[in-house]
Amino acid sequence: MYWWQAMVLGLVQGFTEFLPVSSSGHLILVRQLMGLNEAGTSYLLFDVMAHVGTLAAVCIVLFKDILGLFKKPYKQLLLLVVASIPAVIVGLTCSGVIDDYFSTAKYLCFFFAFTAIIMLVSEIVAKRNKTPKDIGWGSAIAMGVMQGVGVFPGVSRSGSTIFGGTVAGADSKKVATFSFLMSIPIILGSLLFSIIDVAKSGAIAYVDWFSIVVGAVSAFVSGYFAVRVMLKLIAKANYKWFSLYLAVLAILTFSFYFL
Repeated sequence: MYWWQAMVLGLVQGFTEFLPVSSSGHLILVRQLMGLNEAGTSYLLFDVMAHVGTLAAVCIVLFKDILGLFKKPYKQLLLLVVASIPAVIVGLTCSGVIDDYFSTAKYLCFFFAFTAIIMLVSEIVAKRNKTPKDIGWGSAIAMGVMQGVGVFPGVSRSGSTIFGGTVAGADSKKVATFSFLMSIPIILGSLLFSIIDVAKSGAIAYVDWFSIVVGAVSAFVSGYFAVRVMLKLIAKANYKWFSLYLAVLAILTFSFYFL
């Protein structure tokens, strides 16, 4: 992997981790377009460092909200734990199937189309909701279930959680903050498993650290920007342009792989 490829992948990772367009789907697509289809320690380490970059970005932007989780009566923290359970279950039980059948770009079109639909529905529902509620157990569970769906490549994690919270009737601003808080344990989990895989693989001494650091910094910068942008867009429930973009992307990927 060249340093410029790492920079591009880092930018893609950071932007799409928090924009409702699917980071996993875009990374698979961009890697295949670049011809980076191999596995190995270098790619595992890149994933680790890119996750570190995006994690740092969301922690900086939501620092006060993170501190608020640890204030009595700890309701927000408990809601976050409950909301994280479905994604953990899906990740642990279905990761092998997902890797076997959905790790290539062939089926991304269907998941991109799914995300496009739920984002359009989210905007319609949010703008019709005249009495939005606080994040409660019902909305936290709905967001958690949808985050479990977001494990599949091409389904946006942030988009699916926004959909879950919005359909449950929660306030758009609070859905935005809670959705990004939900990303923290998921990113930490992915980081942990990636580190374990790297430790098992060995050959770390032969890795191109310069490219990996470039990718991590790029992921941090783009992730920071994406979180700031999305907090404003979600507050206004302005999702139709993401929906349109994903619909076009779904048509293009379907045409390339199936026509």
